[in-house]
Amino acid sequence: MANAFSFELVSPERLVLSEACVAVIVPGSDGYFTVLDDHAPVIASIGPGILEAQLEDGSRRDIYVRGGFADVNGGSLKVLVEQALPVEELDHEKVVELIKAAEQDIEDAENADLRQEAELRLARLKKIQGAVDK
Repeated sequence: MANAFSFELVSPERLVLSEACVAVIVPGSDGYFTVLDDHAPVIASIGPGILEAQLEDGSRRDIYVRGGFADVNGGSLKVLVEQALPVEELDHEKVVELIKAAEQDIEDAENADLRQEAELRLARLKKIQGAVDK
C-alpha cells in the first residue's frame, strides 16, 4: 500500500478538504498530473477540471476546481484555487451556469491567452456536463 501524505485544498470561501491522501490527480494548466508521497517539489498552475483525491481510508473525493496553484513540497500538497465545488454538489443547473460563464468569458476575452483559457475551461465543463447528466 502507498504511503499517505498531507493534502489541503483551499478556496477563497473555505478549506474544502484537509486529509491524508495516497494519491491526488490534479488538473494542471498543461495537463493532469498525479501526486504521490515523496513527489519532487513542484509549483504548478491549475486549470479547470476535476481534482481526484484518493484518501488514506480508500475512499475518493472528486472536486471541480478552477484557477490557482498546486504546491508539492516536503511530503505535502497544498492546492489554492479560485473556485472549488465537490462533484456531489454539481447538478445540471450548476454546470449550465458554469458553461454560460465560460462562454461569456470567451466573448469578453481581451487577448488570445484569456480566450484560450476560457475555451479550455468550456471544453472541460462540457465533459463534466456529460458525466453529470448521466
